[in-house]
Amino acid sequence: MKLLVAIWLSMIFFGPMVPLQAQYHTKSKKAIKYFEKSTQLLRSRNYSEAVDYLNMALDKDPNFAEAHLRLGINYLTLGDQPQARGHLEKAVALIPKDPKTVGAYYALAEMYFQEGEYAGTIDYLNKFSSFNPPERQRKAGLKLYNSAQFALEQKQNPLPFEPQPLEDQVNEFDLQYFPVLTADQQTLIFTRREGRDPQFDEDMVVSYRQADGSWSVPESISDKINSKYNEGTCTISANGRTIIFTSCSGRRSMGSCDLYVSYKFGDEWTEPENLGPAINSRDWESQPSLSADGNTLYFVSDRRGGLGKRDIWMSTWQDSVWSKARNLGAKINTPEEEVSPFIHVNSQTLFYSSKGFDGMGGYDIYYSELINQNWTQPKNLGYPINTSDDQVSLFITADGERGYYSYEQKDLHNYRSLIYDFEVPEAIKVRNKSNYMAGKILDLESKEPLQARVELFDINADSLRSVVISDSISGEYVQVLTEGSEYALYVSRPGYLFESLSFDYQESRDRDPILIDVYLKPIKKGLAATLNNIFFDIDKYEIKDKSLTELNKTVRFLQDNPRVRVEISGHTDNSGSIAHNQKLSLNRARAVHRYLVEAGINPRRLTFKGYGSSVPVAANDSDANRQLNRRIEFKIL
Repeated sequence: MKLLVAIWLSMIFFGPMVPLQAQYHTKSKKAIKYFEKSTQLLRSRNYSEAVDYLNMALDKDPNFAEAHLRLGINYLTLGDQPQARGHLEKAVALIPKDPKTVGAYYALAEMYFQEGEYAGTIDYLNKFSSFNPPERQRKAGLKLYNSAQFALEQKQNPLPFEPQPLEDQVNEFDLQYFPVLTADQQTLIFTRREGRDPQFDEDMVVSYRQADGSWSVPESISDKINSKYNEGTCTISANGRTIIFTSCSGRRSMGSCDLYVSYKFGDEWTEPENLGPAINSRDWESQPSLSADGNTLYFVSDRRGGLGKRDIWMSTWQDSVWSKARNLGAKINTPEEEVSPFIHVNSQTLFYSSKGFDGMGGYDIYYSELINQNWTQPKNLGYPINTSDDQVSLFITADGERGYYSYEQKDLHNYRSLIYDFEVPEAIKVRNKSNYMAGKILDLESKEPLQARVELFDINADSLRSVVISDSISGEYVQVLTEGSEYALYVSRPGYLFESLSFDYQESRDRDPILIDVYLKPIKKGLAATLNNIFFDIDKYEIKDKSLTELNKTVRFLQDNPRVRVEISGHTDNSGSIAHNQKLSLNRARAVHRYLVEAGINPRRLTFKGYGSSVPVAANDSDANRQLNRRIEFKIL
């Protein structure tokens, strides 16, 4: 809520300029004289001197209600809320049923709400409503009343919440805020400002998780990114190799603050580039959040065409360019302000701050879920994550277990902003948690790092979910796996056989990160690759529908390598007789061969063979090992 609204209402209902002939609640002529002098001073906006005369009026009559009312408004104008509250409370106590007090009741309700005194808010709003105010003011009062009722209910049912500040070496600056982490939770990036004056330089710094779990001393992320101007409010890709950040001066821009992108190769960041007119405008753009797959960017802008003062917008990466940004719509945005979007790595849960819904006061944090391409009604995270203070930044880790945020500690003369972390309460954990797999892509023979394409497919929908490129210098990659799907992961590079991995994440359960190096085999005679995502029912050879992703990947490989000839090899475990396994493996290989031919691959490039259980890759002593032995391979001829 805005105190300026309260001031405006107060002026409408009892007015700062009460004429001399009006009925005052004082018999002191001296007090009235000083009061009228304040009227003249206020006309020239001399607020400070007007306050002096109003205090002189109260010296003559401490119960001069109109002087208390006017002093309350003036102190609101001067930003002294404690003084304003005291005088308005005195005024309504002196003349509780006088229509002049209606605006004072509303102003007091706002102040109580901002200070988290929700029962008092409701009491003053009830008195405000008893005067039957005009429709516009009545609606404002009802909105405030609903928020106060909501806040009372939240305080009666608090969430378990025990935030702890990060180590002193992280919170070493006057101000640090907007923390973000990579998917593996090993890198923390945030904005820092040394000095509390807004003119002091903002930069982005990075801290790394150490072996004991603590964070290292923050250091500048890069001299190419940080400058003598302000840089901050960034988003980092899941693999930590793409950063999008805000810069407001000193770089080529479209107008006001713009969004820029930089890429990391090895340990070096590239020179930042403006994201261009599809995203940036002549207005203010800031606070970006990039989806885990790097294909959707959420950000805040006050450009024209929005629903409120600041709205959340989005753009998608299509055909190697960003699409024209579009407003997220009325389900997410309101006529008030929405800021600080954060899209969880599951790409389905959006957290953000808003003033436009029922809340605890100021900015509260809400979340909405993307279901069937539609956002659900935003939900307040509840108390005490949200309080009467502003909450404007939140980051939730991929596994949904921990949250990070910044919190300003204020007093009359100073304030600091520290970064905290906390265990996410069970009631508000993301429904589809994510895990990650990470490692390096290497050449099987030379063991040299490779830049390769790492694709993640939902095999039940035969849809591409995410693509990352391993680092060209280190070969490192990170790929996010989210609950609710069966995945096929493909690692490919021209001149090499592709490698496929299979992950069943359909059920929700705790999972450890998958750390695995992938070795790519050069396309050479005699080398083979296992097709880990071709599926058959037990003792059957009809190919299951969820095998289509793998089969089509094989088709594309053969199309891209037209001189390659391959053998499709079928293998089983040692369950059943030798003859039965031989026949089953042959029929399964034949089924794959038939699909490739029907997809247009020249049959002279293909052969198939069943090996039964004669070529195991693991001992047949467990279900897991027998599963490894039941496989389809393609071998270069």
